[in-house]
Amino acid sequence: MTYPTISHLIESITGIFIPLPIQTFGFFIVTAFIVGHYFIKKEFLRFEELKIFQPIVFKNSKSIFFKFIEYIINCLLAFFLGYKLPYIIQNYQFFAESPHIIILSSEGNILFGFILSLITLIFMYRNNENKYDTEKNVKIYPSDLSWNILFIAAGSGIIGAKLFAVLEDVDYLIQDPVSAILSFSGLTFYGGLIVGTLCVIIYAKKYKINILKLADAFAPSLILAYGIGRLGCHFSGDGDWGIIANMNKKPEFLPDWIWGYKFPHNVIEAGVKINDCIGKYCYELPHPVHPTSLYEALFGFFAFVFLWQMRKNIKIPGILFCIYLIINGVERYLIEIIRVTEKYAFFNTQLTQAQIIGISLIIIGLLGIILLTKLKKQYDFIKK
Repeated sequence: MTYPTISHLIESITGIFIPLPIQTFGFFIVTAFIVGHYFIKKEFLRFEELKIFQPIVFKNSKSIFFKFIEYIINCLLAFFLGYKLPYIIQNYQFFAESPHIIILSSEGNILFGFILSLITLIFMYRNNENKYDTEKNVKIYPSDLSWNILFIAAGSGIIGAKLFAVLEDVDYLIQDPVSAILSFSGLTFYGGLIVGTLCVIIYAKKYKINILKLADAFAPSLILAYGIGRLGCHFSGDGDWGIIANMNKKPEFLPDWIWGYKFPHNVIEAGVKINDCIGKYCYELPHPVHPTSLYEALFGFFAFVFLWQMRKNIKIPGILFCIYLIINGVERYLIEIIRVTEKYAFFNTQLTQAQIIGISLIIIGLLGIILLTKLKKQYDFIKK
């Protein structure tokens, strides 16, 4: 079954519809980051026990400029929350259906916004009054920064994912720019991977964290989070599906729903109208298609188990991440064969954007393994 929002999922289980402004895809994305963080921190702690990750010592002090910026940002956020909250409460039903329209509208309560901003200012001043009066050395372990790294990866990753998704479907951006930019659906994984990786590297360098080991720590969690995110694609019906299933003969051992699915009540309202359905999300595809997002989710879970078991046996930093790149690239190249995606001319053949990037990741992963292995042998030779 397809559930456009968490409210629809709850209704299918309990029979009660509780209007909540939570999209199913967004819920799975948040879940993916939480689960990913759990395993990333486990790896950070293991590296710290092995003395691979060392604590960072720095002075706990802030300039007046940065204190001022901190006050400004928090007060502005408090004002926005106070400005919107009364309007959201008054129009909750509409907010539950289309939260982005409410958030981007000019409607709100200025007085409540100023009150909440003032309360925030007073609280921050009382809490930070003596916090930065003295400078002292503070020791922080990389595991203490795991949430920071994940938030940077999440924020920059979502921006990158949206950027690549927009480049894949410029017509949708022109027709409905607000929905195209703010909707959780329609994220492109490789855009998130590329932009998120660059931003994490910059942050890690600031705290002198070994980049190759950091990449290894992320590798199993990345493929697991990918699988969880793909479940969000499947259960929301966000358009990430394959070609018509009856174009190929179904293997007898597979159930019908895993071979071909119509994605009823899909979130993008694609296909034909469902009889006797009233309101939003009343469409399903006219023919069963391959649920490719479900295939990718299952692959992600198996690949995670494989990488998680391998991680302690690989001694050369960076190799595990290179294996992840190869696995991910191969999987994405193959799944694109049965996915509905726009293709581009590439060296006298037709490939999707994901296939081109997938091939690039396979090449990078293979070259990375060769280079890192060669450097390790040279290093061992020099040590001898």
